[in-house]
Amino acid sequence: MIMTNRFVIDTNVLIGALLFKSSVPFRAMELAERQGIILYSEATLKELERVLNRPKFDKYLEPAEKEIFLQKFITVSLLVNVTETIAVCRDEKDNKFLEVAVSGHANIIITGDLDLLELNPFQSIEILTPDRFVDKLAR
Repeated sequence: MIMTNRFVIDTNVLIGALLFKSSVPFRAMELAERQGIILYSEATLKELERVLNRPKFDKYLEPAEKEIFLQKFITVSLLVNVTETIAVCRDEKDNKFLEVAVSGHANIIITGDLDLLELNPFQSIEILTPDRFVDKLAR
């Protein structure tokens, strides 16, 4: 049986991928799409929408670009019903990424967030920066 890779990508990496098309976060997102399934939850999607709609991004992105990005993300990704509450992260706002990963049986979380990275590995889920992820999957 072939195990499909299952990835959780945190909000900052997704925003970086949207803003900078030649960036490492963009490459990481592309690789994740090609080599597995990206997982999200209602909570992580709400955060992505909230962050995208911050006024500071208005000078970089048209409302239509944000909407297209969100729709594409939802289309290529899998909504996970979170079944476990996790409260181990120093920054409690980051626990939702661990919850998606555990509930969705992810094998990798892609993040630049030190509060998450310091937990690597978490319940046998690797937590990698976008560049470490790209290095690992590009091999």
